[in-house]
Amino acid sequence: MKALTKYGLLLSVALLLLLSCSQAKEPIKEQSSSAPITDKPLHDKKILIVYLSRTNNTKAVAQIIHKEIGGDLVPIELMTAYPLDYQSVVDQVARENQGGYLPPLKTQIENIKQYDVIFVGFPTWGMQLPPPIKSFLSQNDLSGKTIVPFNTNGGYGIGSSFETLRQLCANSTVLTGYSTTGGKEKEGLFLVMKGAKEEQVKADIKKWLATIKIDN
Repeated sequence: MKALTKYGLLLSVALLLLLSCSQAKEPIKEQSSSAPITDKPLHDKKILIVYLSRTNNTKAVAQIIHKEIGGDLVPIELMTAYPLDYQSVVDQVARENQGGYLPPLKTQIENIKQYDVIFVGFPTWGMQLPPPIKSFLSQNDLSGKTIVPFNTNGGYGIGSSFETLRQLCANSTVLTGYSTTGGKEKEGLFLVMKGAKEEQVKADIKKWLATIKIDN
């Protein structure tokens, strides 16, 4: 009887040890998450906003964007400025576009590789991308970066400007751009957006930034 009891105790201990070992070997399940994983959240990304502006309308848009998302704000300036006369600018730009001339820039961005997202702003000139912007995109390697175009025009639209920008940034991710009317010129006077127009542009830019998922 004692032998049976002793045997029963040993059997119980063996079963407990076996159960303990099987539980210890059971793999720990990782918690799954439906949230997307990104290499770098927006608030950790370095943002650059560059712009070309003659009538200060593109500058105004650049400043609105800068106020919304921060970053570094840099105007694109040329070694030799364009004439003040509107028609002279039109004629010069037409010649530059026809000949593929890229005007040298005074603006040089130091260590442009540090930026993750680059906003590029410009007016529509001759229904094309302005030559100074072509210069900027040609002289800087923007491969792997996110490029965001924005534009002002006198009511004729973006022309081929956004498409040309995409071609010049073939190795970059180009997001949906923003465009608004502005930059109209009459008798040498620059009609800068202000008042109700400015407030509308602010609201539109806020929506646009949210749409392309670059907002704070």
